[in-house]
Amino acid sequence: MIADFAIHDKGDGNPHAHILLTMRAMDEKGQWLPKGRKVYDLDENGERIRLPSGRWKCHKENTVDWNDRKYAEIWRQGWADTANRYLEANDRPEQLDLRSYARQGIDKIPTVHMGPAACQMEKKGIQTSIGNLNRDIKAANSLMQSIRQMVRHLKGWIADLKEKKAALMEALEQTKEPTIPELLSQYLELRSGQRADWTSRGKLKGTVADFNRVQAAMDFLREKGISTVESLDTRLDEISQTAVSVMESVKKSEKRIKAIDTMLSYIDKYEANKPVHAEYAAIGWKKKKEQFAESHREELDAYNAAVRYLKASLKGNTYSRKDLESEREQLASALPEQGEELEAVRADVKVLRDVRRWLNQVLPSEQYRQTAEPGKKPSVQGNLKGRQERIRREQAEKRQPPRTQKQQNMEL
Repeated sequence: MIADFAIHDKGDGNPHAHILLTMRAMDEKGQWLPKGRKVYDLDENGERIRLPSGRWKCHKENTVDWNDRKYAEIWRQGWADTANRYLEANDRPEQLDLRSYARQGIDKIPTVHMGPAACQMEKKGIQTSIGNLNRDIKAANSLMQSIRQMVRHLKGWIADLKEKKAALMEALEQTKEPTIPELLSQYLELRSGQRADWTSRGKLKGTVADFNRVQAAMDFLREKGISTVESLDTRLDEISQTAVSVMESVKKSEKRIKAIDTMLSYIDKYEANKPVHAEYAAIGWKKKKEQFAESHREELDAYNAAVRYLKASLKGNTYSRKDLESEREQLASALPEQGEELEAVRADVKVLRDVRRWLNQVLPSEQYRQTAEPGKKPSVQGNLKGRQERIRREQAEKRQPPRTQKQQNMEL
């Protein structure tokens, strides 16, 4: 195989290389070999099959396997290894991974390849449909990442909160669980006490600000039916599921838009080169036909590639450019709405995050002392840390598998 390459770097931030590879092999004498050969199809008896036209049934086989898809993975990996080696040698933090997000286990929507024409238009400040699609995809990925991070932190906090709640209820010998609104009321009282040395005007301003924030959060909790830690945990599960559902819808839309763009591209090639193919098909003389094919090879190859793609992709033998463009427009217009859905989910999670911060200020801290002053009855807060540690130990013991008889004998 012969490779012809040209490296272009105009200093405009787009260094690149053009690489042309031969599809014909060359022998030891420097002569070109054919790209393919004709192979006759055989029946079950090993005999050639004659067609109704009188010709023998046959097909074309490539003489080399350079265009086989099996090499794509090998060559892509070789490119990644080479690029990463040079990046590391130049102390660059970037690393190439040519696997798809799905193969890497990354739940993220990939952007669409823009191509040189769209890139140039975007650089000039002209928005393109592909550029708008990629911006919507990036916004959706950013929102989803933010939601996942906040939900993960809230989930960890809820797990810790359940331990604190168990210790608190045991310490207070209560049978009734304190509700979130009750705890938020305690938070308002705590904030009021923290402003004891403020001016009257400052106290009023701070009290009103705290009340408005907490009241808005309580209205939200009431609307969503959240009153306990368990219901808060359930709501977080629902929020996570909603976010995942929206992202799946965005992925599906993006995949369909990409398929429509590819279909429209092949339709353009089909329609643009159809007259050339019709002229080629109308030629009756073999030599003249071969000469015409040689001089119009690019157009005929593009037409044939489009025909193959349309036959494989269309359910019937017809297509409607208008329907495809309308479907793409509908899908693209829905992406911003889906982004707004994710934004609304993130806003809900932000409210829950504020509630977490407020509750942390009224829930007993793990830093309280375990012992009371001499001669005084141990306080609830004083014994809370020890109770929490004991509850953790008991929960850990419950999760451990039962010991076998052999293990018990060894301990004895």
